Amino acid sequence: MSRTTRKKPGVRGRPFTTKNARFHGRAGAAAVHAAGKTNTGPATEAAWQRLLDEVDPERKLSTRTRDMRARNLRVLRMHDLAKRSAEARRAKAAAS
Repeated sequence: MSRTTRKKPGVRGRPFTTKNARFHGRAGAAAVHAAGKTNTGPATEAAWQRLLDEVDPERKLSTRTRDMRARNLRVLRMHDLAKRSAEARRAKAAAS
C-alpha cells in the first residue's frame, strides 16, 4: 500500500490519496461554514485590532494609513508563515 493511501475506503470505495483527501477536506470545511456552525468573526476582529494596535498604538495616523499598514503587516505575517511551513516540510522530507 502506498504511503499516500489510507486503509479505509474513501468516497464510493476509492481510497483517499493525498490529492483527493485535500479536495474532500476543503469541501467538508466549506459545508461546515455554509451550515453556520462556525463563528470566526470575533476572532478575526480581535486579530485585526491587534494588527491596528501594532502599527499605530497611539492612533495618530489617519484611518486610511493605519488600515493600509495593518493590511501590509497581515500579508507579511502570512508570507512568514508560508516560509516557515515550507522550511519545515523541506526539513521533514530531508529527515525521511
